[in-house]
Amino acid sequence: MNASYPPGGAVESGLIRVLAPNPSPMTQAGTNSFVLGTDEVAVIDPGPESPAHCAALLEAIAGRPLRAILVTHSHLDHSPGAAALARATGAPVMAFGPSDAGRTPIMAELADIGGGEGVDRAFVPDVTLTDGATVAGDGWTLRAHWTPGHMANHLSFEWVERGAVFTGDTVMGWASTMISPPDGDLSQFMASMDRLEALDAQVFHAGHGAPIASPAARCRDLRAHRLARTEAFLAALPDHPTIPALVAHVYADTPPALHGAAARNVLAHLLHLIEAGQVAAEPGAALGTRYTRL
Repeated sequence: MNASYPPGGAVESGLIRVLAPNPSPMTQAGTNSFVLGTDEVAVIDPGPESPAHCAALLEAIAGRPLRAILVTHSHLDHSPGAAALARATGAPVMAFGPSDAGRTPIMAELADIGGGEGVDRAFVPDVTLTDGATVAGDGWTLRAHWTPGHMANHLSFEWVERGAVFTGDTVMGWASTMISPPDGDLSQFMASMDRLEALDAQVFHAGHGAPIASPAARCRDLRAHRLARTEAFLAALPDHPTIPALVAHVYADTPPALHGAAARNVLAHLLHLIEAGQVAAEPGAALGTRYTRL
């Protein structure tokens, strides 16, 4: 069972959570920004472009040296706030790369398929972090792990001294992650679940929602959820050969307002199945294509 963050922002010694004022059906209560460290600090996910949120982060930093502004991925609810915070503090913005970094060749070929909801297309970090890179300050070390799936340029940050991992949107406690091609990739997501489970963390701090107190179990649950969805789509394909038909059938209990997001998830599963040789698309993979089980 997941815990909840204490009121007032302080999570534990050396960690403050600052909730961005951007609640929505896709962000839950809003984006979690984190200020990590004591004498010298880092900010993880500065959030949306919001003067009020930037002011709240500066209040939490409280004049301490800011070593780094770390961005898990460049969606509009996570990365745009980096620019204002960098201007205010002089700290460098660090991330895996711009918004198309890390895409597989298959997803690069599908760049014109549509989607890309909420992407910060102007985002370019000051410092590019490779998989396994570390960023350290006085008393803390963060190790970057490339965890694509929700977005190809997604990093998770392991707080080495505390056994905690900041998972952005790759793992959340309140909902399963949206995977919307060409930015989202289900094959990458499944590999990221393996990677994060193997870290044997004590807690995950996600980009939205409460802390995840059983990280390995959450990774297993998310993996099993995706496998079950895949089987459901395969079973339904003969009678429901289009994405709208699959959404109506498999997501019958989902509010209609979320069917657009569900369609992107269906597309991600179908692309994964095409890659595995289990499904074919005629004439090619797209939201309006007819799909056939092989």
